[in-house]
Amino acid sequence: MREPRAEKSLAGSVEDAVKEYLDTMGDQQVTDLYELVLTEVEVPLMSCVLQFTNNNQSQTASILGLNRGTLRKKLRKYGLL
Repeated sequence: MREPRAEKSLAGSVEDAVKEYLDTMGDQQVTDLYELVLTEVEVPLMSCVLQFTNNNQSQTASILGLNRGTLRKKLRKYGLL
């Protein structure tokens, strides 16, 4: 029997991941962290929603709150199209 997972917010997960990343980087210079985080989050987010909608881009755009053209641009950017 599975034990229930402790509820953790998305924000809490991101905060933990960023702290862990910064700790791992130590004294190395960190640059472009904002773009790195966006890419790391956008790709799996879009992939999951596309899978959920059976690759229906109109539905995916609606769920994500994006214009369909914006979604297509991002899908091309990340090689998901």
